[in-house]
Amino acid sequence: MPKGQRRPPKREKEEKGWQKKQRKKICIFCKDKMAYVDYKDVSLLRKFVSDRGKIRARRVTGNCSQHQREVASAVKNAREMALLPYTAR
Repeated sequence: MPKGQRRPPKREKEEKGWQKKQRKKICIFCKDKMAYVDYKDVSLLRKFVSDRGKIRARRVTGNCSQHQREVASAVKNAREMALLPYTAR
């Protein structure tokens, strides 16, 4: 930026559409009023595991803290029972 020129104030940046507002993700377990997370439901658990085999974070999945803990333990149980792989192929 040349000397003497100022950056535009933040207000002008937001008016030009620099920042996109993100919608808050809703916990699917709370929305569907599911009582518990079943470790045998592999198709559901695959949504919460990355392609590398890692459990996805709350901010990525949109789960509440209680259901994220239940998902993590269900994924670990499913891995132990050989329903889900520990790593990617």
